[in-house]
Amino acid sequence: MATIEHSAILKAPPERVFALLEQVEDFVDYSDLIQAIDSLGDARYRWHVHAVGMDWTFDVAITERRPPEMLAWESLDGVRNQGCYRLTPVAEGTQVAFSLTYAIHNRLLEKAVTRAARPLVGKVSRQILERVEARL
Repeated sequence: MATIEHSAILKAPPERVFALLEQVEDFVDYSDLIQAIDSLGDARYRWHVHAVGMDWTFDVAITERRPPEMLAWESLDGVRNQGCYRLTPVAEGTQVAFSLTYAIHNRLLEKAVTRAARPLVGKVSRQILERVEARL
């Protein structure tokens, strides 16, 4: 399994940060790579992403929601993955830790995907947190 992690400190209390992060459909406004996010009901979403010159569609489900500490999800199809945002109060506001773990059952393919995915996921994660902070 491969893991991609990113963290940032946002200058707002965890409750305000969590309130924005749990509005999954709004992530389309937070990253240039996210084209659309459709709610499928029951805390499930279909993401439409354009990256590396291709369109990608995948479904995810929120698996754990603990305001204002954690929001976790996992894929329902495509590349098996799961991730979460963990929010921790700090003197400056809120530390937001993003973690995404995925598994591809071919080590060579996983290495290639990791080389491509790490910068893309990192970019999306940074964009999301920067734009969430701008909305606070």
